Amino acid sequence: MIESLEKINASADPQFDERLSKALPILESLFKKIYPGDESDVHLLELLKRLAKARKDRPSYLKQEDNRKSTDWFLSNELCGMSLYVDRFYGSLSKMSSKLDYLEELGVNLLHLMPLFESPEGESDGGYAVSNYRKVDPKFGTLEELKALQKKMHSKGMYLMLDIVLNHTSHHHEWAHKARKGEKEFQDYYYMYDNRWIPNQFEESMPEIFPESSPGNFTYVEECNKWVMTVFHDYQWDLNFMNPRVLTEMVDNVLFYANLGVDILRIDAPAFIWKETGTSSQNLPQVHTLLQLIKQCVKIVSPGMALLGEAIVTPKEIMKYFGTEDFLAKECDFAYNATHMALSWDMLATSETMVMLAGQYDILQKPEGTSWINYTRCHDDIGLGFADQSILDSNKDPHAHRNYLKDYFSGVFQNSPSRGALFSSNPKTGDARISGTLASLCGLECAIESQDQKSIDLSISKILLMQAHSMFLGGLPMLFYGDEIGYTNDYSFQLDPAKSYDNRWMHRPKIDWGKVEKRKESGTIENLVFSQTKKLIQIRKSLPVISDHSNLEWMSPHNIHVAGYIRKSEAEKFIGVFNFSDQEANLTWYAFREKGIVNVSLKDHWSGEKFLVGRDNEHLSVQPYGFYLFEVELN
Repeated sequence: MIESLEKINASADPQFDERLSKALPILESLFKKIYPGDESDVHLLELLKRLAKARKDRPSYLKQEDNRKSTDWFLSNELCGMSLYVDRFYGSLSKMSSKLDYLEELGVNLLHLMPLFESPEGESDGGYAVSNYRKVDPKFGTLEELKALQKKMHSKGMYLMLDIVLNHTSHHHEWAHKARKGEKEFQDYYYMYDNRWIPNQFEESMPEIFPESSPGNFTYVEECNKWVMTVFHDYQWDLNFMNPRVLTEMVDNVLFYANLGVDILRIDAPAFIWKETGTSSQNLPQVHTLLQLIKQCVKIVSPGMALLGEAIVTPKEIMKYFGTEDFLAKECDFAYNATHMALSWDMLATSETMVMLAGQYDILQKPEGTSWINYTRCHDDIGLGFADQSILDSNKDPHAHRNYLKDYFSGVFQNSPSRGALFSSNPKTGDARISGTLASLCGLECAIESQDQKSIDLSISKILLMQAHSMFLGGLPMLFYGDEIGYTNDYSFQLDPAKSYDNRWMHRPKIDWGKVEKRKESGTIENLVFSQTKKLIQIRKSLPVISDHSNLEWMSPHNIHVAGYIRKSEAEKFIGVFNFSDQEANLTWYAFREKGIVNVSLKDHWSGEKFLVGRDNEHLSVQPYGFYLFEVELN
């Protein structure tokens, strides 16, 4: 292998040569752990050739960016992201450039553009059924227009995040077409079988992801008389990473995106990329070996790009995606803080913090140097998959508690102001997830219908509470487009046959820029939500202590309606206090004093007020759905 390495190293790029030489033993060890066969060296050499070519193709300005960025650039408090669909936000990539000023006005400096690459109309799964990894879908524009947008974002100091789907391709991908025609080489790119014998073995232990719309995990392909694994939808064929050629091709695609100028690459559904009979085929050890290998490839070619593993699993499983043992903090740089997101909605529905606090232990184990994507909602549904033990620890019955949450957010529970809907209900298990915009779930849609100004004001308070609680927690805050302006549910998806089966489209609105202009009209809902979301972002950017350096500590629950956390650095202390009740809540000053916050004054960045930490028998009053963003000032 060393002799082969000499053929790859061209000496024209000494930084690449040095990184490759240093990483090669690790890369080789990981590769042979997954692919131990006789041809392992041949396949590894092909992978190394792809790395060398990708580095050669890397634009010089991106190489300069690699050198400029610190290894932990993505931990900064000065970052704030937004996730959006280009077509639903402003039509096309060519038009997006004209809306960067709007995003800058808000304070957003990182854009997650939802899937852009070619995906068949009507069988796209929101863009996650990719038929060509290197061709922008014409409905968004062209690859050149994406490059132009990235360069304009770069000139403004903005960062770009894109998705890559490793687990599957569209059944219209070139590989799938060749497999359908009977080409054995490409049939081996997928899990394809002549009969149901092996598929039935898989089905015995594999859960169904979409039991309503896509029951089962295999689909019969009439053209080639074979069964193909389709874990998500029948038009998404699962890639077989047991084949080293699949890994090489997909790493090549990862590095293609890196060379487009992507700063964070979101790896969709990584938990599924390795399958074995007799298992759930989720979160298997080989998944982590593959991700560690991919991370090494990225570090060699494009060290300025961070990886996000979109693993929506239990906290103990999520932690593994940051890496373990020798690879601690050397796998994915980011993971979604999905458990805490769901626990935040639990607090809003129950007005209590106990379940949330019971679920924090595992979340706090995140290793230094990695970070969360924190969010109140995203393009996906809101799952309620936090541990039963967190509910039991709060003296509640898990089944009854989740039923209450489903009823509350779907508006079934008496007097619930929430206007969500249940997604992917499974009658066998009783499981279901929740769809709906931030505003509608917080009651704004209901309040507008009733024309009740008090309810409107209270709903806006809930929106800001949820955003503030997420934004100062640590990690990269990721807004979902439309939430910054108070968008309620969009029901037009029901008229589109390609979307009507999927109620998640209700929280993926098409932006009306006339509505957005109302942000400039004092007193409008749009103005209140936008201006105060902007203020939250400004406060976050002013506080270096909010950078994610694993410096989060929860306050004791002296009032079950109030969540409080402390962020500390050598020079600063920040305390966030959040009331999830519709009643004024009192929090004893002892809650501060027991954490060492004694003989100091507190400046609330939200209201501008100052407070002295009082005696144990005195208290701080927090308004309904109100919050404080305290900075400790020494007396």
